Amino acid sequence: MKKWIISAFLYLAIVIVGYFAYEAVFGVDEKLDAHTEEHTASTSEAKEAGKAHDSHSGDELHEHGQQTSTESEVKVTVKEENQSLTVRLEDLAGNPVTDLEVSHEKLLHLIVVDDHLDQYFHLHPEETTPGQFKVESPLKEGTYKAFVDIKPKDLNYEVQTILFTVGNPDTGEHSHSSLKIDQTLEKTINGNKVTMTPTSLVVNEPVNLTFDVHGAKLESYLGALGHVVILDEQADEYLHVHPLDGDTPVFETQFSKPGIYKIWAEFRENGNVTVYPFIVEVKS
Repeated sequence: MKKWIISAFLYLAIVIVGYFAYEAVFGVDEKLDAHTEEHTASTSEAKEAGKAHDSHSGDELHEHGQQTSTESEVKVTVKEENQSLTVRLEDLAGNPVTDLEVSHEKLLHLIVVDDHLDQYFHLHPEETTPGQFKVESPLKEGTYKAFVDIKPKDLNYEVQTILFTVGNPDTGEHSHSSLKIDQTLEKTINGNKVTMTPTSLVVNEPVNLTFDVHGAKLESYLGALGHVVILDEQADEYLHVHPLDGDTPVFETQFSKPGIYKIWAEFRENGNVTVYPFIVEVKS
């Protein structure tokens, strides 16, 4: 009888010790697994939120004419052939890019300047085949820089400087003349006078460009009261700016580095678009 009771107590003790040993080992692992899954889920949500924030920030920068630091997912080529300018858009896999948003009434804005920034063209090629746009070329023989302004859907894009030639220009003795800063920011073209008044031209600070058209009645042009394109002296820094509101020709922008810049302001009066060029210096 005593032996049976002792055996029962020993068996019960073994069961209890075994239970607590199992709980100590496997219970902790289950808690760690649960904690790991929770942490992983939280990290994933944080990453997704970060991506959404970055994407939104990039859209805002592009809307104000600023270039972003995001790697472009669209390859752009510009070529002059058969008296036409051809623009081709491809993704990184070589497929034509066709899904573009309309921006200021056009799918594509093509800005072209010559080496000396004397000639300026704001063109709007039309899509002829998927990913290919064409427009009649107004260019003479020479070397040019192009800027293709588009808004692809679901693809990152940054405007790049595209160098191309027309004909066979002699580049052996080519020299780039420096821009001369305007002493007065007032231009009269075809009898129309425009005065530009900038706020402090300092890098990394918001700058307002206010244009006085001296009583002229401006008309809507490409869905806005006017357009302003800005390039630095080397035609590497590109800004395309639109009015702050729809009633007054006031434009806000920001310069990322000091130097000399050329500003082209486009306004439409009596059905005609006139371009007014200004040259300013931005200081550090």
